[in-house]
Formats: sequence, structure tokens, C-alpha cells
Amino acid sequence: MVACVNLEDALKSGEHTNIDGFELCCELIFIQDLLHKSMGPLDILNYLKKRSTIYPNAVIAYIILLTIPVTVASAERSFSKLKLLKSYLRSTMTQERLNGFATIALENDVLEKIKYENMIEDFISRNNRRMLLFGRT
Repeated sequence: MVACVNLEDALKSGEHTNIDGFELCCELIFIQDLLHKSMGPLDILNYLKKRSTIYPNAVIAYIILLTIPVTVASAERSFSKLKLLKSYLRSTMTQERLNGFATIALENDVLEKIKYENMIEDFISRNNRRMLLFGRT
């Protein structure tokens, strides 16, 4: 009961509130008996969405539950990458370049989709010396 009221307070904006803590507690107690043990959080949310007029507070609570990350693994991974970058490359680069490398290291799934050929050609074409050294004939 206390957790439901705390959630209501956390979601309150001025006098407006998204859920009613007491009603949420009652809804959760009622649906606890209706759900199968094998249902996962997404299955429960889909079940509740189909009956959103009956369980409006529980639907909102489950949506919030499923959007909050369970761990901070991505944040830990970013600090780990930053530590590697700083120790190896820090002495030869500016802060802006370090930030760029950190972004590349963290967003490698986006990086894999980029076609490098066009970027390389553009880089070469911006300098006459590069054109002589690397230009295609």
C-alpha cells in the first residue's frame, strides 16, 4: 500500500496525478489472482491493456515499470570505454576529439551501418595533397 501511494506522489504534478495509489493497490491485489505464473511483464501489460478500463492505474504502473532500466550496465560500459580511451589516447588529443571517440565507442551499433567509402572520398577531396596521395585515377 505504501509503495503505491509513494508512486502516486512521485507521479504527481501540482494537483494533477496520473494514478490513484489506493486504487492501484486494489487493482494489483485483484489481478494477482488472475494472472498465470508463466506470464512475463510484457504479457501482463498486454493483458492489462486489453482491460484498461478496468485496470487503468495498473496499466500506467506497468508502462512505467517497463520503461525504467533495470541495470546501469550501459553507463558502466561507457565509463569502461572512456577509461580505455583516456589511458591510451589522451596525451595526443583534445577534449572534443576524446568526446567524439567516446561517442563512437559507445554507439558502435550505429557506426556499423555507416558507409565509410563516401566519407573517405569526401575527406580526400577537401585537400589537394590528399588528392595527390590517395586520389583514385
